[in-house]
Amino acid sequence: MTTFYDKTGLPKSLAWGFIGVLIFMMGDGIEQTWLSRYIASQGLDHEVLFTVYGISVALSAWFSGVIAETIGVRRTMLLGYLVYLVGMAGFAGIGMMGLNYPVLLVTYAIKGLGYPLFAYTFIVWIAYRVDKSRLSSAQGWFWFVFTGGLNVLGAYYGAYAMERIGVVPTLWSSLVFASVGAVLALWVNKCDDRNLFVGAERPSSGTSKFRELLSGLAIMKREPKVLVGGIVRVINTTSQFAFVVFMPLYLKDYGIGDTQWASIWGSIFLFNILFNLIFGIVGDHIGWGRTIVWFGGVGCAVSVLLFFYAPVICNNFWFILACGALWCIMLAGYVPLSALVPSLVDKDKGAAVSVLNLGAGLAAFVGPLIVALFRNAIGYVGIVWFMAGLYILSAVMTYCIAPRNR
Repeated sequence: MTTFYDKTGLPKSLAWGFIGVLIFMMGDGIEQTWLSRYIASQGLDHEVLFTVYGISVALSAWFSGVIAETIGVRRTMLLGYLVYLVGMAGFAGIGMMGLNYPVLLVTYAIKGLGYPLFAYTFIVWIAYRVDKSRLSSAQGWFWFVFTGGLNVLGAYYGAYAMERIGVVPTLWSSLVFASVGAVLALWVNKCDDRNLFVGAERPSSGTSKFRELLSGLAIMKREPKVLVGGIVRVINTTSQFAFVVFMPLYLKDYGIGDTQWASIWGSIFLFNILFNLIFGIVGDHIGWGRTIVWFGGVGCAVSVLLFFYAPVICNNFWFILACGALWCIMLAGYVPLSALVPSLVDKDKGAAVSVLNLGAGLAAFVGPLIVALFRNAIGYVGIVWFMAGLYILSAVMTYCIAPRNR
């Protein structure tokens, strides 16, 4: 008899882990729709805050897989939870209470180290326990709960709570969600965290694992196409992290408040979740390269401009939401990049994947950095046109590296 798990591809043995990641990421996403505007309203530099946070996320994402293979998946996720706990407690309890900017920078950076160690390490757990024939579906479920928690549920709850209980209590409440998520993923989830497919291979030492990490750097020199693919991955979500920094402030001039912005942000990422699955199928049918070039690169170039200019064209909540939804749909056009880049090499596919992970983490740094560097020189208008240009560049780069049959 075909079960729900068989039909959907959700690994039954890890089901509580997926639920735990969803709730943990909900806690992590609580402040993303209103923090930049709040920090700016206090006369503090929100752009530098988000840039430093992005550096931490990039480093943690880069190291998470190696740490997991060195000390174990469950221990690494526990470490990530504890680091997140320390960072968020310091951010809410010390930094925000006194608006101490140096403390805000340090503690928010610590928070940024925590969530990739928890969430991205769960990807390793999936790879350890799920057969290759069902691995793609399982990874799809990971991104479903990751994005659903961070950008949808977290956004909605954060705006609701901030209006009703205030900024600092809302930040403290994120620890409740993170703790519940950690309990579900690490203790209620009884799945073995050892590699089911390791076979007769000898376990690698910590030293050899860090050599593997360095091989991710070496492959970018040895295989330039992998480097190009990594750059395309950075460009993919750069606008997402840039918008978090400046769109709440930009839309304020058009009468869009925190609650409305949170509704827009949470709603449009529902479309992103759905089309992450759809474009994976589309890529297999029309080719990975074509999908990335036309839907990802060209589609994002057009839709990122449309989303930005939406309140100028028609200052209507539903129109702005529709334009944002189109942008989120086109972001999903880069999904086949995860298949394309490893296919560019015959060996060291793991190193190629690590380059993509680094690119995903760097986007959280590059987006806020672009805003910080160029806001005074070219303004928000110049920034959004610059990002549109990056998307066109990513389309050209993808066309150059993609095999013609892909």
